[in-house]
Amino acid sequence: MKTVTCAAAVILRQNTIYAAKRGHGTHIGWEFPGGKLEPHETSKEAIIREIREELGALIEPVKMIHTIEHDYDDFHLSMDVWLCRLKEGEPHSNEHTEERWLAKDQLYEVGWLAADLTVIPVIEKLL
Repeated sequence: MKTVTCAAAVILRQNTIYAAKRGHGTHIGWEFPGGKLEPHETSKEAIIREIREELGALIEPVKMIHTIEHDYDDFHLSMDVWLCRLKEGEPHSNEHTEERWLAKDQLYEVGWLAADLTVIPVIEKLL
């Protein structure tokens, strides 16, 4: 099975986190923004680049909080998840159909993709 190596950002702002709904491809649902690592790129470098490209915002990765290892039907996902702060700009996705800032009591109001759902208990401890 092919492994896809990615990084994702849990962007924290005033006790809320940013979530976006993926509306295309075989995996549709809510996720933490991010993407694939380019060759010779660290997950920290990738998440800064991906958020700038995807959301038009500059973030500061504070610390890696989780690594997801998840098997989908068509690939294995290995994804580093970073807790991040906004440094500049307001996130606005050019790749997702919806986006929301979620408080702790709203984390289960959206239909997370299976891999991203595994991060929610970690986030609950942080908020």
